[in-house]
Parts: sequence; C-alpha cells; structure tokens
Amino acid sequence: GRGIRLTSAGRALLKWAQRTRFDVESARREIGDIGQGLSGQVKLGIVPTAAQFLLPPAARDLLKEAPGVTVRTTVALGDVLAPLLRSGDIDLLVGTEGPSEPGFTSRLLAEDQIVVAAIANHELFAKTKVSLRDLTDYKWVLQPQGAPIRDWLDQAFDLHHLPRPVVQVESTMLLMLPTLIGETGLLSFISRLHLQEGSSGARLREVKLRGATMRRRMVVTFRESGYVSPAAQRLIALLARHARLPAAE
Repeated sequence: GRGIRLTSAGRALLKWAQRTRFDVESARREIGDIGQGLSGQVKLGIVPTAAQFLLPPAARDLLKEAPGVTVRTTVALGDVLAPLLRSGDIDLLVGTEGPSEPGFTSRLLAEDQIVVAAIANHELFAKTKVSLRDLTDYKWVLQPQGAPIRDWLDQAFDLHHLPRPVVQVESTMLLMLPTLIGETGLLSFISRLHLQEGSSGARLREVKLRGATMRRRMVVTFRESGYVSPAAQRLIALLARHARLPAAE
C-alpha cells in the first residue's frame, strides 16, 4: 500500500525468503536434470553487441548438440539485466565486466575494443595522420551521456583539454549505430566487431589514432549458489569458444 516500507527485520526476512526460493528452484531443476543430459531451458540475458556476434554461432552449436534444449534470451544493457539476474529471471548474464558483487561469479570470455569509426570514404582517411583534435571538426552519432562508452569518450577529450564531441544524433539502440554512421557520414565510437566483413558495419573503417581505444572485458556472470544446468554450462563453453574478438593493434 501507499507509504508502507519494510522495517530492518522485514528486509532481512525478504533477503532470506528470496535465497530460500532460489535454493528450492535450483534443487528442483538439478533433480529434474539428473540423467537427462543436455536438456531443459537456459534463460540468458545478453548485451546487444554480444547478442549480435557471439550468440548466433554459440546457439547454433548448442542446438546441434542438444536439439531438446530451449534458450530464452533477453537482450538489453547491463543495468537492465543485472536486476533480472539477482531476481532469478535469467540464469546467465553476458555483458561488460563491472564491479564484483557478493553472491555472483563471473568468467572472462574475451576483451573487446571500442574504436572511432567512420564511413569508408570519409575525408578523414585522406589525412596521413589523424589526431584527437582533428575529430573536433566533425559531428557524431553516439549513445546518450551516462552510457559507459559515451562517458569514456567524453573523458578522453577532457583529458586532452579538447571540446567534447558534438553529438548530432543520439541513440540508445547500439545495433543501429553502424547503419546510422553509414547513412549520415557522422563519426561514432563502436566495437571493432562491427567493422568485420559481413557485419552491418562492413562499409565502415576504423579511424586509427592514439588515445581513443577503449578496452572492455566481456564476461558471463551467474549466481554463485545457484544451479547452473549442464545446458547452461555448455552454452558458456560455446560462447567462450566463439569469443574470438579482434586483438588490439
């Protein structure tokens, strides 16, 4: 009801009730999986870049090995997925490594690099050497402020006492950025994965310059005390196998 808040004792009871629910659910799933091999459902939360590049080949191999397995995916940013992992609505979270949280375990999948990108015929590529200052002459398509990638880029310009990028188009939809770059001619800051041949960013090129490469670690996270089914364990292994992200140059 309105104005009702849990007391300290109520919050403690809620914590233990949630833990009990997780334990009962984990026990039920583990007992149900005994003798079943690779079966059941895997509830996966995954960030957009990993969903585009890592999930399809991993899911293909998993379903080839275990046709009876079902995978339910939720694609969103990490701040949306983390509460779902805490509440038990997803079993695994594939996303960017953040601060460690008690009760959760993370395994490294790979390192990703975020780089400045432009359409392949952009006038910047006529320069023999590009500096961060050169980028201030152009407009950008970026995520909103508060997104880790956007904040890192802003701080890179701050560090060199340069004006921050002038953003003409903002988009929360990461998967739209390569297409927007190609259609508008704007600069952006995206994963190197988008620059691979056969991807939506194949018309794009990396603008190579010092001080403008963000490195992030891609991890899979799950509840420490929760049951990780054989199917979920196999999916983790397949995601790691396909996480052959391009190395920094």
